[in-house]
Amino acid sequence: MIQLVNISKSFSSQELFSNLNFKLNSGNRVGLVGRNGSGKSTLFKIILGEESPDSGDVIIPKGYKIGTLKQHLTFNETTLREEAALALEEEMKYDVYRVEKILFGLGFSQEDLEKNPLSFSGGYQIRINLAKLLVTEPNLLLLDEPTNYLDIVSLRWLKSFLRAFQGEVILITHNRDFMDSIVTHTMGIVRKGLAVVAGDTHKFYEQLQSNDELHAKQKVSQDKKVKELEEFIARNKARASTASLAQSKVKQLEKMDILEDLGFDNSLKFDFNFKDTPAKILLEVKDLSFGYTPEKILFKNISFTLAKGECLGIIGKNGKGKSTLLNTIAGELKHLSGEVKFHSSTTFAHFGQTNISHLSPNSTVMDEIYVGNPQLGEAGVRAICGGMMFSGDNAKKKISLLSGGEKSRVMLGQILARNVNLLFLDEPTNHLDMDSIEALTVAIQNFKGSVIIVTHSEELLRRVCDRLIIFAKNGAEYFDGGYDDFLEKIGWEEEEAVEKVKAAPKENSKENKKIKAELVRERNKRTSSLKKKVEKLESAIMKLEEQLEGHHKELIKVSSSADSATLIELSKLVSDEEAQIEKMFEELETAQTELDEINQNYDEKMEPLS
Repeated sequence: MIQLVNISKSFSSQELFSNLNFKLNSGNRVGLVGRNGSGKSTLFKIILGEESPDSGDVIIPKGYKIGTLKQHLTFNETTLREEAALALEEEMKYDVYRVEKILFGLGFSQEDLEKNPLSFSGGYQIRINLAKLLVTEPNLLLLDEPTNYLDIVSLRWLKSFLRAFQGEVILITHNRDFMDSIVTHTMGIVRKGLAVVAGDTHKFYEQLQSNDELHAKQKVSQDKKVKELEEFIARNKARASTASLAQSKVKQLEKMDILEDLGFDNSLKFDFNFKDTPAKILLEVKDLSFGYTPEKILFKNISFTLAKGECLGIIGKNGKGKSTLLNTIAGELKHLSGEVKFHSSTTFAHFGQTNISHLSPNSTVMDEIYVGNPQLGEAGVRAICGGMMFSGDNAKKKISLLSGGEKSRVMLGQILARNVNLLFLDEPTNHLDMDSIEALTVAIQNFKGSVIIVTHSEELLRRVCDRLIIFAKNGAEYFDGGYDDFLEKIGWEEEEAVEKVKAAPKENSKENKKIKAELVRERNKRTSSLKKKVEKLESAIMKLEEQLEGHHKELIKVSSSADSATLIELSKLVSDEEAQIEKMFEELETAQTELDEINQNYDEKMEPLS
């Protein structure tokens, strides 16, 4: 496994991190978190040997292979088979069957092998790059923002794939739900150091907060002690009788390891300004249709009403028309037919994927906030700039000098400058770091007006959306329910990938049986103790529920008598039993979920072998 020993790195006068130490153990899937600019991608480059540390060592065992998934999709061959075969080493360049086996495992069919790589959707193009990576048989996958440009279906597939990967993974992503569903550990670059916690990002940040609180308490105690020593020294150093005692206190003070004040990064924190409205219904859309040509209709006959306080999510694969629908409702595109009616008191703001290009490169951050509301005074503009993490001189930075994430924050700042009751948000989490995405999610939840949002983030959909419009194979459909309701009642057609795997040619039958038998043995070994735990809990719950039922009956009888002592005793017993059953159900749910995940994992592995 790889090991980082005392790694330090600076650029010019900016120190990214110092004395980082980390050891990656077998089977670890690690999520790497930290604010934008903290050095996450630089650390990846150091591990890959693309950057040199200022000091320290990266120890990689002999023969241990590291693979990285390229974000930029460039293809050189005209067929899928030839493109994927480019990854074969010289001595294996004729072993094309290795490539085909991996491609079939990733959901491609026999017919797909002769297709041009450029003919596949963005999600499947990512799979082509992944196939080329897996051909090299890496022990470790380093993934820097692998979710960029992936639609929601491809995200779900990649999530499942990484959970089943037989090796180590280090992952950078701003998609918290995606990271949490994959990782065994979370590692963060915090105050130029490295912190590692077993578990997901929630456990990591809880531990970080707990450590900070402990440090703060220790610092208060130490500051008090230092002050007492300094006052003692000041009082007694001049007197001959107590000078030696004062000197001993000086030595004691010198030996103390003084705790520093913790430095905290700026955090995005804001609320959208709600413009009051008497309207119950802010927007009404009826039979809306759009197409760039009459032959190419992206959606037709979309109808819905949006009440005050509701949030509508628009979801689906890339290129299906999600942003187009939002732009059509916002009046930026002319619809072919149908109606879009706003209540007379409705005022909306639009955060669009292309709106960042409307920012003037020569303007400052403050200038652009004034564009949102020219009536604001300087204090109001600076307050918004501060909330968007542009405090002090940063508020006068030119737009041309900003990163993509900073420009996104300027666009949010423009919206904050207005009083609105309807928000149109198109992929608002793009370019934002994890903390900023959380702040945005909370702001949407707190907004008293209505929201229409286009997003691929499953966590955001779950937390803010009441209803959905789903773009699927046959255009777009309105769904009266949240995201989990949609998954339960309809689900994604994704499961095209499963059909493709079923259509793939069968491998050698004897070899398949051998592999399948080994997988069954492996699965039984992993699930044996869990099965016993589930059975034991189920039996105990049934037994306890029978007892509880009997005690309930006794309680009813006693409640009509004057025996208060027995009534109190039985009430406490019933309460204890109910609490015990509740606790056992929680344990059962945890064990059953773990068991189901293991079984599903092995089912997916064995499916192509059947």
